[in-house]
This record gives sequence, C-alpha cells and structure tokens, in this order.
Amino acid sequence: MKKVIEFLKENPVQYLATVGRDGKAKCRPFMFSGEMDGKLWFCTNNTKEVFWDMQENPWIEISVSSPSYAWIRLHGRAVFENNMAAKEMCMENPIVRGQYQTADNPVFEVFYLEEPHGVIADFSGNPPYEF
Repeated sequence: MKKVIEFLKENPVQYLATVGRDGKAKCRPFMFSGEMDGKLWFCTNNTKEVFWDMQENPWIEISVSSPSYAWIRLHGRAVFENNMAAKEMCMENPIVRGQYQTADNPVFEVFYLEEPHGVIADFSGNPPYEF
C-alpha cells in the first residue's frame, strides 16, 4: 500500500471514472486526500453529479500517469462515511479548505476505497506492480 500512497501523492491530480446514472462512462479530475487506518480517502460534495453517481453505483476506477510515463489504475468500491477525523485530514489540503472552509460543512463528504485493487506499470517491459 505504501507504493500506492506514494504514487498518488507524487501525482496529485488523478482521474476518477464512474458509471453515470445515465449508464454512460464519466471521468473527472480528483485528488487523493490521504491514508488513514489503512484506507485510501477521497472527498467530494454531495451536490455534485459524481456523488450521486457513486450513490447509485459505488464501483469506481482512478488513474493517473507520472511525468516519467508510469501509471496507476486503482479500482474498488466507494464507501461514504461521516468520519470527522477523515474530514479533518482532507481539510489539510488548502484547495479543499478553500472550497468547504470547515470539516462540518453539510455538503462536504468523504469516502474511502473498499477492496482496492490495481496496478502500477510503465513502458519498461518489467512486470507491473499489482496490489
């Protein structure tokens, strides 16, 4: 998991894919918030389409590539939890704090990835790192 966390932190803007409520694929820029209690945490806003898409179908995939042409594909089930410690962790990011001001903002939501699975790969020809 350490390698996954490092990769996400080093490449801060990832792309999160969902199945929209219209049945079509949706992909949006997202940011990894951090690891806590062995879980990978992210945040969003409960007025956004992405929140409602994940309520209907919580299976998501996240991907990002590095400047050196390595990439990660990470998928799992988004589990929303009203976890104040996770919200406070997210608030350490100035972008998040600028959008929501406080961890108890009623539109501010956090979720972790349950059953995370994926790969980190590159064009080296070496086998990918699977987790």
